[in-house]
Amino acid sequence: MLKDALPKIVTPLPGPKAREIIQRRAEAVPGSIKCAYPCVIARGEGAMVEDVDGNVLLDWVGGVGVLNIGYSHPELVAAVKEQSEKYFHAMMNIMTHEGYIKLAEKLNAIVPVKGTKRKTMFVNSGAEADENAVKIAKSYTKRPNIIVFSGAFHGRTLLASTMTSKKAYSAGIGPYPDGVYRAEFPYLYRAPGCYTEAEAIQYYIEKLERVFEEASPAEYVAAIVVEPVQGEGGFVPAPFEWIRAVRKICDEHGILLIADEVQTGFARSGKMFVSNYWAEFGCAPDIIATAKSIAGGVPLSAVTARAEIFDGVKDGIIGGTYGGNALACASALKVIEIIERDKLCDRSLDIAEKCKKAFLSWKDKYEAVGDVRGIGCMMGIEFVTDKKSKAPNAGLVAAIVVEAAKNGLIIESAGVYGNVIRFLSPLVVTDAQLEAGLSILEAAIKACV
Repeated sequence: MLKDALPKIVTPLPGPKAREIIQRRAEAVPGSIKCAYPCVIARGEGAMVEDVDGNVLLDWVGGVGVLNIGYSHPELVAAVKEQSEKYFHAMMNIMTHEGYIKLAEKLNAIVPVKGTKRKTMFVNSGAEADENAVKIAKSYTKRPNIIVFSGAFHGRTLLASTMTSKKAYSAGIGPYPDGVYRAEFPYLYRAPGCYTEAEAIQYYIEKLERVFEEASPAEYVAAIVVEPVQGEGGFVPAPFEWIRAVRKICDEHGILLIADEVQTGFARSGKMFVSNYWAEFGCAPDIIATAKSIAGGVPLSAVTARAEIFDGVKDGIIGGTYGGNALACASALKVIEIIERDKLCDRSLDIAEKCKKAFLSWKDKYEAVGDVRGIGCMMGIEFVTDKKSKAPNAGLVAAIVVEAAKNGLIIESAGVYGNVIRFLSPLVVTDAQLEAGLSILEAAIKACV
């Protein structure tokens, strides 16, 4: 079966069938929607993909964190099929459907936001979840401004693009919405000077507090929005001690703390959410936005907050036609059931242990491997020209991505400088596939350094 297969290249990528389809893509699809991989999928199972030319590839991108339970899980297929035979859609503003309620109840039970009584709403994408989280915070607090961070990625809609740090994602689409202010994220590997970790965290807290002086007084800030592990920013985890300090600042000033768990959620971190770790530190967020792996590839996202916050939102502010679509809700309920039943949080930690051991050995072995970091199974390897200067080496990463794909491994770059390889393998990857992927990746590093 494909889900148990190992990578196998039968014709150089792209093969003849793939070349034909990629050419059609160039004619029919905007070129600004980039694709770095000369691969056209025919089918996928588990962590494996077969392309239209019969090549079998191991996917360590998983739709950029969408496929935590893998491709084509048979129980997920059955759940969506069963729902499709009843009805596809019922808009919640017009007619209640029970799947929406069941899923909201489940998320209210497992999403670790501050407060015991919780409510959840659904939309369709991570950007929509982030935008609605901000609207909810503003409507509840009656405040106009938010604070986001360097390295942040929150989506490509107008507000989400404004919140996103890297302006290559939104060049030429301004003017941008007002009231979005940026602080420096605690990127400890690139902290200035010779700080200890504690000193660096204090430095970044002071940079955050300076926003109140230089951009928006605290009493006008509705929310601080944080990715628990920055995705596009380079898989940079927010230190727990820094989060504790941010939570304290929010509590002192009546500011809501929003966790953007679009990419980090649903077992990726070794817990259902990184915010579970935050809660253990006594600093649970007020609002959590989730998406990506929530429904195994069916478009869905969610915003969860304590009931008091949602009850303070004006009528008409939130909602949408497809939010909480019946097929998506059926899929999400099954995804969560599989994650809990099959102990994929534990599996995430098991995978992380194996990969971290290999990645750290590469850090010792190769001058170009500058840093290895992450939380659970959401890990990044940062490549540099040399360890002393830490100069970003984006060219090397681009070459490694191409070389790995030639040999049957799909990986993706990330980072402010494009010099990080991110690890987002489906959590159903087998040990044999994991070892094969590690071998291909190290061989690619050796070939390119």
